[in-house]
Amino acid sequence: MKESRMFQENASANCSSIVTTSAEDGAFQKRGHSARILSPEEAERLAKDQVLVSEFKQLRLEKEAQKNWDLFYKRNSTNFFKDRHWTTREFQELKACREKNALYSAERCKAFQCDLTKDDLLENIPAESVDVVTLIFVLSAIHPDKMHLVLKNIYKVLKPGKCILFRDYGLYDHTMLRFKSGNKLGENFYVRQDGTRSYFFTKEFLSQLFEAEGYEQVVNEYVQRETVNRKEDLRVPRVFLQSKFQKPFSKT
Repeated sequence: MKESRMFQENASANCSSIVTTSAEDGAFQKRGHSARILSPEEAERLAKDQVLVSEFKQLRLEKEAQKNWDLFYKRNSTNFFKDRHWTTREFQELKACREKNALYSAERCKAFQCDLTKDDLLENIPAESVDVVTLIFVLSAIHPDKMHLVLKNIYKVLKPGKCILFRDYGLYDHTMLRFKSGNKLGENFYVRQDGTRSYFFTKEFLSQLFEAEGYEQVVNEYVQRETVNRKEDLRVPRVFLQSKFQKPFSKT
């Protein structure tokens, strides 16, 4: 697929963005600091959706979170997730870490299951021994009140000067706008019909979340793109937040 790349600058807003346009179907991907602008109809619909799920049901959803996600992965193990090869394109650190490290060996990888909000990573990983951590569509599934526990946990095993690579749902993503009344748990926080939950991030919220736990912001920007269904001639606006936060070197 041929692509044209265009650099746009907004002097009045003191910000810039990069737009990638597909020559084949006209779809685009835009990266920058500005959130997606809603249409008047979308804004009105969100403004009307103020009724929250009851506290009783929210407590039950929190208690059953692991079970609901286990069932989700069981149902969608073969028909949902596709390798779109974008991780090494967007995060060059992953490719470099894999290919340039002479000690890399699949036989030495350690796989283990844990709850990042309560299981201490130090039980499986030595302190300050990790070069790169990926949080790709992870935090959005965790209750906003517990997200800081994940970052605090990771901080203990991450080497100084190394980073977390983050990508997740951004504010006003199409999936957020699709939720019907009765699915709202809180600000930018929703529940699906299967009981799994999803939070939609603003870059301001994410920056505050990481910096409160001692990380330094390297990159923090929205990625706006279209998902194109050529068969049905549909173009769906997607919004993600893509970021990099670094653990600072110890001050001497």
